[in-house]
Amino acid sequence: QVQLVESGGGLVQAGGSVRLSCAASGRTFSRYAMGWFRQAPGKERDFVATIWSGGHTYYADSVKGRFTISRDSAKNTVYLQMNSLKPEDTAVYFCASSVLSTLALSTPQYDYWGQGIQVTVSS
Repeated sequence: QVQLVESGGGLVQAGGSVRLSCAASGRTFSRYAMGWFRQAPGKERDFVATIWSGGHTYYADSVKGRFTISRDSAKNTVYLQMNSLKPEDTAVYFCASSVLSTLALSTPQYDYWGQGIQVTVSS
């Protein structure tokens, strides 16, 4: 059974930092791209960042320079380090595993999802 479990969210002040973790099981996740998405109330689920084989990464423009995605293949865990947080970063953040082993930017390219975790940035 494939499972993705996020942790590390919570309430943080603007300008602060949070690190999200996504523990994966049931699949050799290092073979596939892993991604983070977020969804604010009343909005669609948006791409945030992805990492794929070779340690390649790609970010949404809105988080570039502030967020960093990384993975520990030995622990089957993906991280999202979020710095210089802004109130507009407030959302439920989802970890996902792609069907692809290369760049994957859209939700249909991901077949497994975590349950999501709330990150709230206060002004």
